[in-house]
Amino acid sequence: MLENAAKPASRAPTARPIAAGRGWAINDVVCRLGPQDRSGEERFNSATIAVVLDGLFECRSSAGAALLYPGAFFLGNAGTCFECGHDHGVGDRCVAFHFDAALFEEIAATAAGSHRFRFPIAMLPSGANLAPSIVEALLHASGESLAKADETAIATADIVIRTVSGLADAPPSPMPRERRRLIRAIDYLEEHGDEAISLDDLGAVACMSKYHFLRCFRALTGVTPHQYLIALRLRRAATALRTTLEPVAAIAFELGFGDLSTFNARFRSAFGASPQRFRRRPMVLQRRSERAPE
Repeated sequence: MLENAAKPASRAPTARPIAAGRGWAINDVVCRLGPQDRSGEERFNSATIAVVLDGLFECRSSAGAALLYPGAFFLGNAGTCFECGHDHGVGDRCVAFHFDAALFEEIAATAAGSHRFRFPIAMLPSGANLAPSIVEALLHASGESLAKADETAIATADIVIRTVSGLADAPPSPMPRERRRLIRAIDYLEEHGDEAISLDDLGAVACMSKYHFLRCFRALTGVTPHQYLIALRLRRAATALRTTLEPVAAIAFELGFGDLSTFNARFRSAFGASPQRFRRRPMVLQRRSERAPE
């Protein structure tokens, strides 16, 4: 689904087919490029929604430039070109949902009110209403939850298009030096996500005042540090519920939730079901009845 320009053969992105059906396909895409590799031009052959599972990378396309991080969505319009750079580390992994023109237009006609919809941005931040899509993508990549892959693909496109359609203009992007500092803070969050982390802690990691850090972090990622941390913990909790037999309370406390009732409420809000119910039955991505604020 993607055409790649010449890159080091041993580290060029590889796509492993996960599932496919009429009008859609899901691939597990792994890239091993790093700071020493020159970015090359690539092309979206179909409308693409790629869920970032691991790694940090920069992307540039006609829709703009953005930093992609675990939990974010890389968006591509059919026929457009893009470049990805890995100045901040080696490699990344995504699960990419691809849609042919007819299916994408049909979904967009309802979700965005126009079959001519095209993604106006290159990156969609992680958010609570997107958590089921992220976890389902992770489970697909690990070989789990393939029975309803077609529902997963269509529901992911539906919620992503609805969310993008309701977004306001993005704030100005931080300067390059600020971006490097913010990326250190993102790495810290990923590594210490189960610990108590304060805004002062993150500001110190980024060598910024907490006010400046908060403003720049939101401009870069689209979410606040607290929202990023909660979304990270909820994704990890959902994965643990589906892949282990650990008690719900143990999972919640291990991931940094100090109060079980708060965890249950946040989990239900993100996944539309209690942790116990989520664990008992396969997840079908819910279609939110409410749209993003316009």
